[in-house]
Amino acid sequence: MPGQNTKRHAGVPRDSGCLSCYLKALCIPANLSSCEKQLFSQVVTTCVGLDKRAVLVSQGARFDSLYAVRTGFLKQETALDGAEQLLTALWFPGDIIGSDAIGLGRYPGTVSALESSTLCKLPFDSFLALAHELPQLYQYLHYNLSLAMHEERMSLHQLLCRTAEARLACFLLSISDCFRRRGYSSRHFRLPLSRQDIGNYLGLTQETVGRTLAAYQAQRLLRIEGREYQLLDLSRLEQMASSTGRRQKRR
Repeated sequence: MPGQNTKRHAGVPRDSGCLSCYLKALCIPANLSSCEKQLFSQVVTTCVGLDKRAVLVSQGARFDSLYAVRTGFLKQETALDGAEQLLTALWFPGDIIGSDAIGLGRYPGTVSALESSTLCKLPFDSFLALAHELPQLYQYLHYNLSLAMHEERMSLHQLLCRTAEARLACFLLSISDCFRRRGYSSRHFRLPLSRQDIGNYLGLTQETVGRTLAAYQAQRLLRIEGREYQLLDLSRLEQMASSTGRRQKRR
């Protein structure tokens, strides 16, 4: 169910529809014709606005829709037995939320906004009905699911047994690439994540994240002012991320 601070704007204005959105290349299959893209755009019937910290969907809620992030940033937290909370996903403008809920039939975590955000809602039943007419949509869905699985496995590989320095370098470079693919600066960006959130996502303590970021700044690898990050030496960060960076095992 939507959070209490969720704002819904039914009937997205024409000038804010899919075809005029600057992120359409990330959300709409490129191999659709103009008429087919118009049909896809008509399926998106609701624009959702979220205040900072507002909940989009709660863990365990019945899956009924996909959401495309238009502005802002969101995170997914999954509660485990014993009340442990894991930060299991981050979403940027152009990302699709909900693909991990299709098989389960329920959202696997609570999705909330890290800052004021807007999203386009895509009812899944409507998507499937349109996909019967446009097989490219099925292909696009399969592509995104496959890509998500690959990225998850690569992320897990990058984190296993690695030092905090290597994990954080991989993380910063992945964020940098997300901004680059969206046409923004890959070196200077705003990241509305707390040290605690970053640590939770990478399996590190908040204190370790703080010390590592301070060490990066001392080495002139990056500059941080509040939530503003400036990567000063991408090549050195890439070297740190591509090295094994593994902790030495005790004998």
